[in-house]
Amino acid sequence: MLKSYLSIDTEAKLKNSQELPPHIHFIGIGGIGMSALAMILAKDGYSISGSDQKKSSNLKESAESQIHIFQTQEESNIDEIFRVHGKNILVVRSSAIREDNLELCKAKKYHLTINHRSDILAFLIEKKRSIVVSGSHGKTTTSTYITTLFSYANRNPTAIIGGIVPLYKRNYKYSDGKFLIAEADESDGSLVKFNPSIGVITNLELEHVDHYLDLEDLIKTMKKFAQKCECLISNFDCENLKQNIQRTKWFSIQKISNIDFALIPKESNGCEIISEYYEQEKFIDIIKIPIPGIHNLSNTVAAISACRVAGIPFKEIKKGIKNLQLPSRRFEYKGLWKNRLLVEDYAHHPSEIDAAISIASTMIKTKNNVSKISPERLVTIFQPHRYSRTKKFQKEFAKSLSKSDLVFITPIYSAGEDEIKGINNKTIGYELKKLKPNLEIYTPDHNQNLLKLIKEHTIEKDLILIMGAGDINLICTNLFLELINNKSINSDLAA
Repeated sequence: MLKSYLSIDTEAKLKNSQELPPHIHFIGIGGIGMSALAMILAKDGYSISGSDQKKSSNLKESAESQIHIFQTQEESNIDEIFRVHGKNILVVRSSAIREDNLELCKAKKYHLTINHRSDILAFLIEKKRSIVVSGSHGKTTTSTYITTLFSYANRNPTAIIGGIVPLYKRNYKYSDGKFLIAEADESDGSLVKFNPSIGVITNLELEHVDHYLDLEDLIKTMKKFAQKCECLISNFDCENLKQNIQRTKWFSIQKISNIDFALIPKESNGCEIISEYYEQEKFIDIIKIPIPGIHNLSNTVAAISACRVAGIPFKEIKKGIKNLQLPSRRFEYKGLWKNRLLVEDYAHHPSEIDAAISIASTMIKTKNNVSKISPERLVTIFQPHRYSRTKKFQKEFAKSLSKSDLVFITPIYSAGEDEIKGINNKTIGYELKKLKPNLEIYTPDHNQNLLKLIKEHTIEKDLILIMGAGDINLICTNLFLELINNKSINSDLAA
């Protein structure tokens, strides 16, 4: 029998946890991480308000749940909250909120308690047995898989995820069960506040160059997180983890010997991967993973590992595997537009772009996919995310995008960063042209021009892969609005 590493006394933690003030205000409540926290706390009985200047489905659900939403971020919002609730309120911000934010400045003038979103997540983690997933890539997918497997095994978890979980069609799940599954964002280093029962690190490479000086700086932070996990499950296939992070359990998709959980691929196509599953070098079963992409196989074995360490029998886990789905914006099939297959992916780092292009290329090569058409050409639309990231990785972006047949690179999505002179979408295009002079590349100055170019230069049976962590998904929705008005996009996908 596999040993369970859980020895947390949940009852004791609840008694020892300091409760939050009765009213909590979220600055930027529409954010994917902030909205999940707000909804969990609202369902737990707290009075919640929030502000956001951008409309989103998250805001709609929050408003329907009696959360007071301010559609601007003005000083008067804090005045109103202060007038109604008095000084015993908590203001929550994320790293995306700038120091000159008007609500934040007014909250400071009133000497209100201000916490980072990670403090709230740490509070919730302390109240339950927890599985916390971190790493440079695959956090949202792995935590979505764990949540799905727990649910199909009737373990009724609470979940706080950085993406939409298909099973629940939202980015959270509230329950009175013993387990909490959460995603630990390493982008700002705040994950060192967490004390997980089980920690998972999917992989490790330099990503958030706006926060970390270099890879060594990131490794220091991840070491601190690892040390705070009662049990740590780590990826043996990642050299940076293997060389730097002490683990309790290893998982792998490459190796069986001396590995606690191995999922070895045997056959793959554009839709699924058939693999052999091993525990502690012992063959357990053949598993059919209903999701393409070797990186998703790694995320799958990470999720299985966490479930097994949490004490779920494998036979119960296997029932849920056939129901695994990627979270939203992770190689998400959007439908057909004028006989072109549209796929959306959150990829915004060279490694993530490589992974998405690999799936797309396999689909084209094997002609085995979810669409009624068999795509013949790969078209990539990439929106760079942050000036700092673009400056650091522009050559790597070019190398990744060079595997396409046609490339569109949009203006940079700043994510609140100040512009860096000489860094833009055209600099990536320049590097790409040096690598592949004959590649058809377009670097439009604005989004309307992008849509015009897509209509002019794509052809039937193209697979159009739309990548980026900004608002590129909203831009490209315009491509198939006419299709939405006539019939469901999903009806254009094969059953």
